[in-house]
Amino acid sequence: MELLKALILGIIQGLTEFLPVSSSGHIELGKVLLNYDPGDSEFELLFTVLLHFATVLSTIIVFRKDIIEILGGLFKFQWNEETQFAAKILLSMVPVGLVYVLFKDYVESFFNGKIMMVGCMLIVTGLLLYLTKYAEKLRDKGHKVRFSDSIIIGIAQAIAVLPGISRSGSTISTGLLLGVDKSKIARFSFLMVLPPIIGATLLEVKDLIESPPASFDVMPLLVGFLAAFISGLIACTWMISLIKR
Repeated sequence: MELLKALILGIIQGLTEFLPVSSSGHIELGKVLLNYDPGDSEFELLFTVLLHFATVLSTIIVFRKDIIEILGGLFKFQWNEETQFAAKILLSMVPVGLVYVLFKDYVESFFNGKIMMVGCMLIVTGLLLYLTKYAEKLRDKGHKVRFSDSIIIGIAQAIAVLPGISRSGSTISTGLLLGVDKSKIARFSFLMVLPPIIGATLLEVKDLIESPPASFDVMPLLVGFLAAFISGLIACTWMISLIKR
């Protein structure tokens, strides 16, 4: 039964990570509906982080050409377009990095079945998505992500640590409201999450190695990971085509 729950939660994570509906919020709702309770808060947090890491791997596969192109530009050691893009990604990480360092324990307390809060944040996400209807009326659209844009989009990503606030929804909507081209903000939004999630996963694995739980069942982690990875590949590909249209 626990493996089935892990499978379902993995699919939820994979499908909702790239759709603007808040994967963390739906994971929390899924845990309540499935009565998922591993009995260890540290194990539960590791499970959640690994699900996010699975969708990061699916993002890397979908955007592998872009990532190779950016890395190739970086190793030219010139202030070229790829280096500037990488710098904007690093700049966008500052807000979420500060939130993680200063408020890590406080943020983690939100991931504990606070369904009323999740519902309220889902409403906020819906309102933000609705505002994008008026993006064309607010300002001209079609430019690249600027350095000033990356900071503002990074703040949106930091706010999206709250379960119920969609990370992709908030960052893409913010970019559209700032006048960024649709395909460019989609690319930036999906790539900007890679360093924070990889970093968070490594930190959780480090903590697990230093203080492993008394009982540790690896199968739910593996099943959830694979489910999130495969469904993430499908959702990411579909979401990119949707945004371009």
